[in-house]
Amino acid sequence: MARAELTRLTGKGGGPDCDDDDCPNVYRTKSGSFVVQGHLSDTFSPPTGEGLVEIPEHVLREAVRALGW
Repeated sequence: MARAELTRLTGKGGGPDCDDDDCPNVYRTKSGSFVVQGHLSDTFSPPTGEGLVEIPEHVLREAVRALGW
């Protein structure tokens, strides 16, 4: 899936974690699921095929506002 096929919910207003479009972000897919972009985390080892990322709380709050929840 290409980034252009996703709806970007966060990062539109800039923020403390942004530099040249490499901000932690939340995207929504056409099927209604979410893709999260963030800093890699090594908190624990996830199951095969999964990954862990860290995103700031303000990014999640922005995504919730964008969805009108």
